[in-house]
Amino acid sequence: SSKMQEIGKTETWLRKHRSVYNSATKHPFILSIRDGTVQSHSFKTWLAQDYLFVREFVPFVASVLIKACKESDDSDDDVEVILGGIASLNDELSWFKKEAKKWDIRLSEVVPQKANKDYCRLLEGLMSSDVGYTVALTAFWAIEVVYQASFASCVEEGSKTPVELKETCERWGNEGFGEYCESLKKMVDGRLLKASDEEVKKAEVVFLSIVEHEVEFWNMSSGN
Repeated sequence: SSKMQEIGKTETWLRKHRSVYNSATKHPFILSIRDGTVQSHSFKTWLAQDYLFVREFVPFVASVLIKACKESDDSDDDVEVILGGIASLNDELSWFKKEAKKWDIRLSEVVPQKANKDYCRLLEGLMSSDVGYTVALTAFWAIEVVYQASFASCVEEGSKTPVELKETCERWGNEGFGEYCESLKKMVDGRLLKASDEEVKKAEVVFLSIVEHEVEFWNMSSGN
């Protein structure tokens, strides 16, 4: 119905899968940052593992960019947004290195844990040329939006986020990152309107898969 199209496919997923999405964006690890009870070893585990993840995320985003150049009708706009994402990853990697120094983490000695390896394997699969732009873009949006929603709650009015973690939460919780996620969401919705039913199903499965991997990643960080 036209009503459905008005709210966009991604919004219907967010409503339909609200409980899974909430288990990622309101995970005990995130809530512990927000209420100031997070253990420093948990935060350090997350930081070190996420640095490794972001390094694997770079080639994935590059693959999404290549697919946008080949498949997108609104190629210029899409490419610009994705390129902006890649540019900010450069800054993000330097930030992780600086942050790791502050917490006394030797990044060269960090070994990826199982949840991290599984997640990176998923990304690798999505880089395949068999995976179309719409599905890859959906994954990209999902990865970004979970971080945005999670960390935004840690910088809200009334949150008791420890001072030394404020900058981390601001990185993904700031308004600019929120607008960037909104642009990705609009791009995904635009693609899904033109997609076949099969492709929409595939994209939804990938969306759920990303969210579930995010939950596992937070579980790993809190040491569960």
